[in-house]
Amino acid sequence: MSNVPEEAAALLRGTRVMAHLATCVDGRPHVAPVWYVYDEGVVQLTTGGRKLANLRANPRVALSFQKDVDGDTEWTVTVLGTATVVEDDAQFRAVNARINEKYGADPDAHADNTLVRVDAGSASSRTY
Repeated sequence: MSNVPEEAAALLRGTRVMAHLATCVDGRPHVAPVWYVYDEGVVQLTTGGRKLANLRANPRVALSFQKDVDGDTEWTVTVLGTATVVEDDAQFRAVNARINEKYGADPDAHADNTLVRVDAGSASSRTY
């Protein structure tokens, strides 16, 4: 059973928006936009660099999602969770292909990234 309310899950599954991933290391926050896919309480993304280093040091994360039309917010979802770095090449390729398809990118884009799974501990949503 997912900790994500069905209304929020439907928003995350059904719309192509950016997620903002918040990580923390040495007591300082770092927020960066990421592409993602969502399945039953799990947000999967691929990343590298500072975000990946931060996740390895501290797996507690927050994700913020927001859908706007012409500057007006339609809905927001916030997920608090725990990230796991997945070191499996086959899983990476499968998820990376899904993410790239969702966002209209080349299927092999971001091939140098690493797969990250965020298990949602809690989530909230709001529609406007």
